[in-house]
Amino acid sequence: MPVIELRGIKRIYRMEGKQNESSVVVRALRGVDFAAGAGEFVSVMGPSGSGKSTLMNILGCLDKPSEGTYTLDGIETSKSDADTFAYIRNRKIGFVFQSFNLLARTTALENVELPLFYRSREKGEKRSAQSRKERAVIALREVGLEKRMDHFPSQLSGGQQQRVAIARATVNDPAFILADEPTGNLDTGMTLEIMGLFQELNRRGKTIIMVTHEPELAAYTKRIITLRDGELVSDKPLTQSRNALDDLARWKRNHALLAGEAQPAGLLCAAEKYAAEEGAL
Repeated sequence: MPVIELRGIKRIYRMEGKQNESSVVVRALRGVDFAAGAGEFVSVMGPSGSGKSTLMNILGCLDKPSEGTYTLDGIETSKSDADTFAYIRNRKIGFVFQSFNLLARTTALENVELPLFYRSREKGEKRSAQSRKERAVIALREVGLEKRMDHFPSQLSGGQQQRVAIARATVNDPAFILADEPTGNLDTGMTLEIMGLFQELNRRGKTIIMVTHEPELAAYTKRIITLRDGELVSDKPLTQSRNALDDLARWKRNHALLAGEAQPAGLLCAAEKYAAEEGAL
């Protein structure tokens, strides 16, 4: 059974016109059919106005379709109430945003604990504060930030902040990770680090849907779907994805000033080891 299945998804917005003017109808999505199974890494592409953001909001249960059905991990979401939507967002989806969305006055560890804290408040959920902390520590360790757990976002680089956001997204073991332009605020080196991290998470079985307008990033995924004018016009698997850590190593070789930089730990180091064993580096 697919993790994600959309059938006939339409999203229509009605914008009220000025006095004596009729309302304007915007058809953001025009009957999208899309499914993704466990362990897929899919990029969603399209020009401005193609419907990418609308589709992301529906996938993330931040909005409901005007027509059609959206089934996520066996739950049909289209008719769900607000409480069910909140449950789905907390349990089933791990969000990673371009702007990181970390709480400024909260440490990296506390930011990662937040989804577990909200989950602990649900009826029938029993999890101690110590248990939440232990899970958050593991998640940060896996993204190579075990030495930055007590740091505030302002004390972290952009790449480190995004790794905190990824740890927060994975701490609840969601059905899939939804990433919206996750490297939009990062330089080339940090972008390659984050894409290497996503690739390693995917190798470990995580399903990832990434919204991007950059073909260079889509080349690191396994499948590219393209939207245009609210319709899905292309759905192509990639027979051979680029290896982000291979490209990162090449980029570092071409930037001698970065040669002495410490290598990232956790999942990223594991990914580099994997790539080396496969002869990619």
